[in-house]
Order: sequence, then structure tokens, then C-alpha cells
Amino acid sequence: MAVVLTVLVLFLAGFLAGFILLVMGAINFHFSNSEIPPGVNQPAKLRIIHIILICTAVVGKILENIGICTQVNFVRYVQGRKTLGADPKLFIKDLWFEKVPVRIYQPKALSASQRRGVMFFHGGGWVFGSLESYEKLCRFIARETESVLVSVGYRLAPEHKYPAAYEDCLNATQHFLQHLEHYGVDPARVIVCGDSAGGNLAAAVSQTLAGRSDLPKLRAQILIYPGLQALDFNLPSYQQNRGVPLLFRERAAFYVLQYLNGNATNLEEVLEGSHIPVDIKLNYRKWVSPDNIPEKFKVRGYKPRVLLDCTTEVFEKVKRFCEPLLCPLLAEDTIIQQLPESFILTCEYDVLRDDGLLYKKRLEDNGVRVTWYHLEDGFHGIINSFNSDWLSFPAGK
Repeated sequence: MAVVLTVLVLFLAGFLAGFILLVMGAINFHFSNSEIPPGVNQPAKLRIIHIILICTAVVGKILENIGICTQVNFVRYVQGRKTLGADPKLFIKDLWFEKVPVRIYQPKALSASQRRGVMFFHGGGWVFGSLESYEKLCRFIARETESVLVSVGYRLAPEHKYPAAYEDCLNATQHFLQHLEHYGVDPARVIVCGDSAGGNLAAAVSQTLAGRSDLPKLRAQILIYPGLQALDFNLPSYQQNRGVPLLFRERAAFYVLQYLNGNATNLEEVLEGSHIPVDIKLNYRKWVSPDNIPEKFKVRGYKPRVLLDCTTEVFEKVKRFCEPLLCPLLAEDTIIQQLPESFILTCEYDVLRDDGLLYKKRLEDNGVRVTWYHLEDGFHGIINSFNSDWLSFPAGK
């Protein structure tokens, strides 16, 4: 018996030592490939959040390798495990809008008039994020704006590829617009809102509904550091912030490929820019080009890149990157001109910064009123910890 216990203890000790070494190796690898710019406020906090994310991913990979669960499902579980109790100021209910799970937040206080309505699409690279992981933020928005907010639990990649997430967001929004009276919402004051991948979905839904005459027109779209194109991953912000947490350049391309095809095949071609034929790039250059980025955003280490061509085989796999429902920055002017008033948030230390800047220019060039707010010390994902007890950032708040 003593021998068995000794062997068991040694095995567990060896496993624990190997696990710690693996985690430390992963942290060291990511540290060596990451950079916290001097302009970020409270850099130590960002490091801590980054370490937590790395550790979660490593543990998920270990569990996947020993056959317990996939890495993706483990990360989703960790992100969505926190549950909040009842809110003294809100009625909160889980519903289904056209077979799409949603969570609706309604202020308890009586209102003399109809309330504003908010359709909220969460971020997470189309792969992560859930109703639970965005619960605090959605409660905050509903309380502070005294609005009826609908958070949409759209289907995630890689299990559900494009256009599944877009279709869920569109169907849920259409359902809400058709039943506003049931929730006491003013038909003239409904907005769509989303962060990161959710900003992409909000922009796509807004474009789809722009020409609809059978539904109330959206009052506005709120796009929080949105990802809006997949033609060029070498724009100034992608070069400057390629290793800045919480979204590396490589991961941004990885996520959009997961959404498109359910895998990351052709990642290298996408990163180097050899996934789209030159003639198509030139056709969209009027909209997707470093030339449309203000010069002040190029001074921090930007180097122009030579246009690379691609093979027919590669383009066949990613040609839907040219569809506006996936990359809203590529929509025609006739669609852009019909869009509602817009708010765009960009962060200086974010690979997606220039997507927002390019869309801002497109909207303004087509007569759409834009409110733009730029966080000089902001980074991707900064709002997700806005009310954390000890890991929040002033800019996020």
C-alpha cells in the first residue's frame, strides 16, 4: 500500500511539475511576443489580465489533449461561469426571438413615456462571448440609460460558420422591431450596439435594415472598436499593435477565418496579404487603404507594404471576405448613405483601430453624422473590465 501511495504521489508531483512548466513556458512565449506600449495607463493590470487569459487557454489545451473537453469549450465555460443575482432596478428575462436566445433587461421604474430600445451584440471574435459573459455590461447600460436592452446569444464559430451569427442578430432585431409595443419601446429610438465582433454584426445588421420600409428605422448604430474588413491585415494599426494585448494581429485573422470557414487554414496568406487578387484589392483601395488613415496615426512605426497577388485556390476559400455582410466596410455608397447616425469608439493600441477610422471616413463622406471617440490610452477589450473591483481601467469606465 505504501508503495502504491508513493508512486501515486510521485506521479501527481510529476504531473503538477509538468503542468506548471507548460504554463510558465506558454506565459514566457506570449510575453516574448507581446508588448505593452508606454502610453497604456496601468500596464501591470493589463499584464495580469493577459496572464489570466493565457493560463485559461493553456489549461483548455491540456484538457483537450487528454480528451476531457475542447479548448474552446473550456474557455467559454470559464468566461461565462459567473452568475449574478436579481437586480433591484431591472426585470431580467431569458426569451427566444425567432429561435434565437436573448436576454431582455427592462427598468422596473415606471416611465411616463416609451423607452429607448437597445439591441446588443457581444464581442469575442465570433468564437467566444455569451449572454453570461456580458451580463454586467448589459445591466449597466440598461440601468444608466433607462433603456430596454436585448442581449443576443447568437451562434458561435467554429461550430456555426458565417453567416450564422449575422442571421441570428438580424432575425432577433427584426423580431424586436416588430414587437416594440409589447416592451414599451419608442419605435423612433431603437439602436444597435456591439463591441469588436459584435460591432461587426451591428454594422452588418444596420446596413441590411437601412433600406427596409416595413420596419421602424434604426435611430443609431454604436460600434465599439469594431472589426469591419479582412482584406488588409497590414494597415498601420495592425503593424503598430501586432503584439499588444488583448488582441494580437494573428488572433484577429485567426478569428475571422474561424467565422468564415470554421478553421484557420490559409492564416499565413491572410496575414501577408496574399489571399485577395491584386485587381480586387485595387478596386476596394478607395475604401480600404492606408491613404485614408490620417497621418498622425502612421508615425508610430508604420511601413507601407507591396501588394501581393494570390492563387485561385486560396481566393476560392476566402472570397466571401468581399461580402459586406461579413466585411461591412465594403458596402456600396448607396447603402452607406442610408445608414443612421453613428457612434464609433476606437482605441490607439488596438489592431482594429484603423477599421473604425476607415468606416468613420466612409460614413462622413456619404453624409452620415458620426460621433467619434478615441481612447488615446485604450486597448482592445478595455470595456470588458469596466466595473471589475481591481482590474478596471479609467478609460474603460
